[in-house]
This record gives sequence, C-alpha cells and structure tokens, in this order.
Amino acid sequence: MVGSNALLLAGVTLAIGLGAGLLPLWTKVSEKEGLLKWMTGLAAGVLLASALLVALPEGFEIAMSNGINELLVGGAILAGFLTMLLLECFGFGHDIHEEHHDHEEDHGHDHVHHPSNANSIVVGLSIHALTDGLAIGAAVLTESLVLTISVLLAVLVHKVPAAFSVGLFSMHERAERSASIRDVMMFSIATPIMILVTFYMLGDVSEQFLGLAILFAGGTFLYVATVDVLPEVHHAATGKTAMIQVVSGALIMVALLWILDATGIAALGH
Repeated sequence: MVGSNALLLAGVTLAIGLGAGLLPLWTKVSEKEGLLKWMTGLAAGVLLASALLVALPEGFEIAMSNGINELLVGGAILAGFLTMLLLECFGFGHDIHEEHHDHEEDHGHDHVHHPSNANSIVVGLSIHALTDGLAIGAAVLTESLVLTISVLLAVLVHKVPAAFSVGLFSMHERAERSASIRDVMMFSIATPIMILVTFYMLGDVSEQFLGLAILFAGGTFLYVATVDVLPEVHHAATGKTAMIQVVSGALIMVALLWILDATGIAALGH
C-alpha cells in the first residue's frame, strides 16, 4: 500500500512538472509576469511554513527518538541549506524566475539575473528537484500523513513556477524547441525518480537516517524559500508585495494543517 503511494506521488510530480514546464513553449501565458511572481512568492511562504511547522519538527523528533546527537541533527539542516548555497555559488543555481525580463533598451532595466551557462542552470534546478524527491520519499516512509501531505504540497506549489521558469528560460536560450523539451523533461523527471529511489533504497534503513533525510530536505526548503524572495524584499517597490505573498503562502499552509488536524484526517504531533 505504501509502495503504491510512492508510485502515485511520483506520477503526480511528473505530471505537474511537465505540464507547467511545457506550457510556455506553446502558449503566451509567459507574458503574465505578475502571475509568475505571485506564484513564486506564495510558494516561498508554503515552503517556509512546511519546513518550520512540520518537516523540521517531525524530522527532529524521529532523529532524537532514535538517539542521534543534537549536533548531528542540526548539522543535517545546515547541510541541506549549505548544499543549495554551494550549488548556487558554483553556477548550478535554481533562481531563474527573473529570466524573462525584457532588456534594458526595451524597458529601462537590465536583467536581474542572467546566467552565462544554460546547461548549468538546468542541471542546478534538476539537482534541487532531486532534493524534493528525497523529501517526499522520506516522508512517505515515515507513514506520517500530515508530513507527507505538507511536504508534497510544498514541493508541488514550488514546482509549478520552477518548471514554468525552466520552460521559459530554455525557450529563450535554446535554438530549437526540441532542446527546450529536453530541458523540461530532465527537470520534471528528477523528482519522481528520486521519490522512488529514496523509497526503495531507504525503506530498510533505520529511522534515524530517515529523520536526518527529512531534516536535510527541510534545510533545502529554508534556502529556497528565502532566496526566492530576497531580491524582491530588498527593493522598496516590491518589498511589501513580496511580504504579502510570503505571508499569504504561509497562512495557506497553516490553514491546511489546521483543517487536517481539526477534521482528524491527519493529527499534528504524535
């Protein structure tokens, strides 16, 4: 039964990634820049709330109940955060949400972030997608419904603007549409593959490693949630809007967790 859940979630993440990633290749929805910004801001809030309210507390409890040293527990969170930071520093970043901005000569402003190597950006995003799969796969193995739902929702809400950005970025950088489709496929398949790898590889390991895997994923959530909105927050013109977006996303997650707890579908805590 649990194995079928892993397969189902892998299929869902694949479908969402492909759908959102291929959309800008055939439609003009890419012109709606404001919508993409709102999706990114809301996703950051959902990721933040999912990490701080569920993933980190659950991972901490699992790890500590199995006798893991506190320093190692905190180290797993730090490792997740620093892994994303190092990837960014070495050119395998994930932040391309501003790639579709017009050039300075058209609208009086330059690109916010324009990577020099398209392949490294696609690889970086795909590596991050692998950490999403690790988070979902580990959550399924804990058999905690509230953890699985919150992690899945956080990943899916973030995956939509991320996949959309991959398709949009690739469409601008690649000479042929087939190359853009390849980029979207590479990004979209990473999460479902890692869900299944995590589920079947970690299925027989001790719960302490499962807890550490969830904490590591929580650290990546924290990094992405903050980095996605920091450029907007640091500008007076967009700071308040970014704040509203993040708070709204966090409140959505809080409301979902409250509903799950109040209805008895998935009780918080143990």
